[in-house]
Parts: sequence; structure tokens; C-alpha cells
Amino acid sequence: MVTKNQIKRIKSLHQKKYRKEFNLFIAEGAKVVQELLNSNFKLEHIYVTENLPFNVESDKISVISESDLKKISALSTANNCLAVFETPIEKRVEFSDWVIALDDIRDPGNLGTIIRLCDWFGIEHLICSSQTVDVYNPKVVQATMGSLSRVNVVYGDLATQIRESKVEHVYGTFMDGDNIYQTSVQEHKGIVVMGNEANGISDEIERLVTRRISIPRFGNTQQTESLNVAMATSIILSELRRS
Repeated sequence: MVTKNQIKRIKSLHQKKYRKEFNLFIAEGAKVVQELLNSNFKLEHIYVTENLPFNVESDKISVISESDLKKISALSTANNCLAVFETPIEKRVEFSDWVIALDDIRDPGNLGTIIRLCDWFGIEHLICSSQTVDVYNPKVVQATMGSLSRVNVVYGDLATQIRESKVEHVYGTFMDGDNIYQTSVQEHKGIVVMGNEANGISDEIERLVTRRISIPRFGNTQQTESLNVAMATSIILSELRRS
């Protein structure tokens, strides 16, 4: 059973301002919810349409109707469960390994995929500009497929974050940068900046970049405008780890 007030409160978490006000966010789907339960994220409540083997206290889980789940879901097609978690406090960023920096990434799917890539390639910290899409946006949480629990995502003024890191090597991705496949990467740590989907890296951040890199096009026509930022991140991370 879920009350009208609970429905209203959970639906409000679809919006960033209420997620910040209540310090809560939602996660949907058994895999994502279980991944977060296995982490340090603190559960408030789970709503399910059938009995699922979640190892939580009985007062923390409610069986509700499919119609009620649709009312609180942020997905176009509701899953079989939705959980509400407390938003954790941001942790300090460690720059002892590669760190990815996102300069105004706006698409939730891109951010979620980049978080999954960071998890895959062992990148523990991700720094984001204030204008980057909220990591606790339901679509971002869904796209991470649970990797959110293993990657520390921090927001703030990106230029300030880069300057205060005192990192020597700041790589930036540009169309006219050095070919990543021909670039000798001898560093074992640094920052890699990925730019906005439409405008790339901003002028302010570009001035902080110490090395410009690019992914070359091999097509005969050379007419492809650009790679999706998540695709580009996967190639860059793969090459950094290979090197």
C-alpha cells in the first residue's frame, strides 16, 4: 500500500530541487536496486509489485499495485520495483590515478554510461561542472546500472576543481588534438576533460588543458561530425589503460 502523500513525495524526486530538499533519490529495477543495497547507500524504502528477494527489514519494503508503481516511476515503462535512497555526502577526490572531468554534459544517458565506463576501467573519481546533469536524475541512475555505487561523483566550478587539484597533466579532447593512438602516454595519473555534447570544451577550461588529444576518423569520406561523448570516453579510457 502506498498513500497519496507518499506518491506525491516520490514523484517530486523526479525533479532536482526536491531531490536536494529531501536529500533523497530514486532507483528502479531489481539489478540497480540490489547494487545500491550492496553498497554504502542508505535505503529509505522499496516499493515492489511482487515479492523479490531483497534482504531488507520488513518495514522497509511494501508490495504495491502496478498502477501505483507507474504513478511513481520515472520510466516510460515501469519496472517491477522502485527504491528510495538517501543522497550520500560527496567524498574527497583523490588525484592519485586518472580522473575524468565533465564540462557541462547535459544528457542523462551519456552521464550514466560514462559512470559505467569509469567503473569498468577502474576510474574511482569523476568531477563535474555545476551545469552537468544531476547524477541522481532517475535516468542517470538507471543508465549507471549500479556503477553509481562505485564511482565518486563530485560537482562544483570545474575550473576551480582543476586548479586546486594541482595536477600536472590535464588532457582535453578536441577535434584538432594529437592522435590518441600515436600519443605516448607515460603518465600514470592526470585529468581527462570531456566536453559538452554540442559545444565541446569551454574556453575557460581549454586554457587549463596541457595536452590536446583527439580520436582520428578513418572513414573514407571524413564527414562524420563527431563521436558521442560517452563513446569517445570509452575509447580514451581504453587507450589510457592500454598505455
